[in-house]
Amino acid sequence: MSSESDPLNENSSVPSILLANHRRFLRFLEQRVGSREDAEEILQTAFVRSLDKGAEIRERESSVAWFYRLLRNAVIDHYRRNAANQRKIAGFAQQLSDSEQAIDSATEKVICECIHELIPRLKPEYAELISRVDLQGSDVISAADALGITAGNARVRLHRARAALRLEVERACRTCATHGCMDCTCSKSQNT
Repeated sequence: MSSESDPLNENSSVPSILLANHRRFLRFLEQRVGSREDAEEILQTAFVRSLDKGAEIRERESSVAWFYRLLRNAVIDHYRRNAANQRKIAGFAQQLSDSEQAIDSATEKVICECIHELIPRLKPEYAELISRVDLQGSDVISAADALGITAGNARVRLHRARAALRLEVERACRTCATHGCMDCTCSKSQNT
C-alpha cells in the first residue's frame, strides 16, 4: 500500500486523519451522551471547529489526541447547555404556575357577587354541585362521591347546573352578564 493512500500516515492532512476515525469518535461520544443524534450533532460541530482550529495542533501532538480533547470539552459543554436549559424550563414552569395563581385570585375578586345570591335559586342538587365544584374547588369525582351519584351523572348535572346559573345571571344582571361579569356594574358588586 502506498503512503499516499493511507490516511493515517505522517504526510496525511488533519481532516483526512480525523475523517478516518469518524466511527471511533462517534462511538466515544455516544457512550458519553447516550444519544446517537446528540453524538452526531456534537461530532459535526467538532469537525467544523477542527477545520478552524486545525492549524493549532502542535507538531509533537497527534491530531487524534487533540480531537479527543476537543470532543471531551464538547461533551462538557453539551451537559452544561442541557443543565442550563433544564433550569430555564423549570423557571418558566414556575412563572406559569405563579401567573396562573395570580390570575385565579384576581378573577375570584372580580367575579360578580350576584352569583352567591343566585345559586340558592337553582334546584338544590344543582346548587350543591356548583358550590362543591366551582366555588369550593372540589373535583367532579369527589363531589359525585359525596353526593352519592356516579361521576357521569355528576358531569351531566354540573353542565345543566351551569346552564341554569347562566340564565339566572342573565336575568338578574342583564348587561354585565354579556361580558362574563368581569366588569360588573350591578348594585351587588358596588357594595363590596
